[in-house]
Amino acid sequence: MKARRQQLCMVVLVATMVVGLLSCKQTESLRFDLQSGHTKCIAEDLKSNSMTVGKYSLVNPQEGHPFPDTHKVTVRVTSSYGNSYHYSEKVESGQFAFTAAEAGDYMACFWAADHKPPATLTIDFDWKSGVAAKDWTNVAKRGSVDAMELELKKLYDTVVSIQDEMLYLREREDEMQVLNRATNSRMAWLSFLSLLVCLSVAGLQLWHLKTFFEKKKLI
Repeated sequence: MKARRQQLCMVVLVATMVVGLLSCKQTESLRFDLQSGHTKCIAEDLKSNSMTVGKYSLVNPQEGHPFPDTHKVTVRVTSSYGNSYHYSEKVESGQFAFTAAEAGDYMACFWAADHKPPATLTIDFDWKSGVAAKDWTNVAKRGSVDAMELELKKLYDTVVSIQDEMLYLREREDEMQVLNRATNSRMAWLSFLSLLVCLSVAGLQLWHLKTFFEKKKLI
């Protein structure tokens, strides 16, 4: 009985650590400044078929008053292949949600129109992916589940996400090993060709010197 309790405590501890680490990795929330006439991009590495949601809003420099005309931003979210997943022009806030069709870096770029005098825009941006992107409140309402069942659902999805992440890292490792073997093979052939060229040049030099000395009757 005591051993079983220890095992249960260990599982809960590991699950808590995993959820914490996964939340740190998959949640990207920040506030940054953007100068008018400039562009700022933020990248997120997403796996194929990974769910991601984002929300952005401008911070009103004069709280309680309407936004100034200068405080508008254009937002575009694209994949590493150039596919566009979200576009909003001259807005004060917005959000996006999609499932990544291909793995790689996804860019969220913010652009503010140029103004005279220059203006500084402050943007709140929250970007989540994977387990963190799921709306657990709606899951709980739809399923009429209690708190314990909801936590179990979260843990299950977290474990599945970790497994997918491990498989993804293993695939990346295999790709890197193939690339390393190909690079080593090419370097070996390049070294062999370089050595062959050097020996050929040395042989030609010896032949040229021998011919020259024979013409001069030095040997």
